[in-house]
Amino acid sequence: MRDQLQQALAKAPGLLQGQRVVGVRSVGGGSVGSSWQVSLSDGEALFVKMACAANLQAEQAGLQALRQWADLSLLEVPQVLGCLPLGEQSALVMAWWDLSSGDQFSLGQGLARLHRASSAGGPGRFGWDQDGFIGLGPQPSGWRDSWGEAFTQLRLHPQLCLARQWGLDAQDWEPLLQPIAEGLNRHAPEPCLVHGDLWAGNASVLADGRGLLIDPASWWADREVDLAMTQLFGGFSHRFVAGYSSEWPLPAGAEQRTELLNLYHLLNHANLFGGGYQQQSRRILKDLRLMLL
Repeated sequence: MRDQLQQALAKAPGLLQGQRVVGVRSVGGGSVGSSWQVSLSDGEALFVKMACAANLQAEQAGLQALRQWADLSLLEVPQVLGCLPLGEQSALVMAWWDLSSGDQFSLGQGLARLHRASSAGGPGRFGWDQDGFIGLGPQPSGWRDSWGEAFTQLRLHPQLCLARQWGLDAQDWEPLLQPIAEGLNRHAPEPCLVHGDLWAGNASVLADGRGLLIDPASWWADREVDLAMTQLFGGFSHRFVAGYSSEWPLPAGAEQRTELLNLYHLLNHANLFGGGYQQQSRRILKDLRLMLL
């Protein structure tokens, strides 16, 4: 694999800008693909992610959109240098970044500025124009004018249909979709460009103190979906929250919507991995039935 990657990089027009590859090492991977550090003869390095072409095309679209709206003085979103065919997979090439375990204030502040800037100049609708992925799960395209319909029809409904495979009965969730949509519509958020998969593994702090966002599952949504997910698996500090709130505090009632918004991610994990995620999803749906019906 190292030789294949080295050859593909060398053949890509203008990518190495006259430099030679002097080293390739694995830097881990996840459920979607593998990651590599490529050292160049001038001392610089590249980050390369290998996965199926469809996953990387969706990731590239999200990165490009986020970078368009990010304040790069606070928040780095990697610029894609190339997407190369590599056998049955593809390779997404970006500059290498040096990470630290530093203060997350700029990460939160930068995310808030991205949300606010995109809300002011975005499409005014909720959705996304191409099919994508949430991890390895499907994230369908489509557009809706109202937030409630976008979240229930484009996000919850596809995952709930997949959940039939592990025994979740339609009668346990079909009556809930309309009341959920109506409640979210009363909240009436502005469409913002969101990262969409904001757990701690997809966000970090650079050595220069700026925040970093990677591996998005972006779409135009309520900004609360990003903030809700930061609470799902941990890893975000009070400084992240302080940084976000210093730029654009969340509205009243956001905390009460957190569990509902995170149901999307729990269902996706239940469909992909099973186990306790299925029990968590069932519990939230039961609580929603008691509250809404």
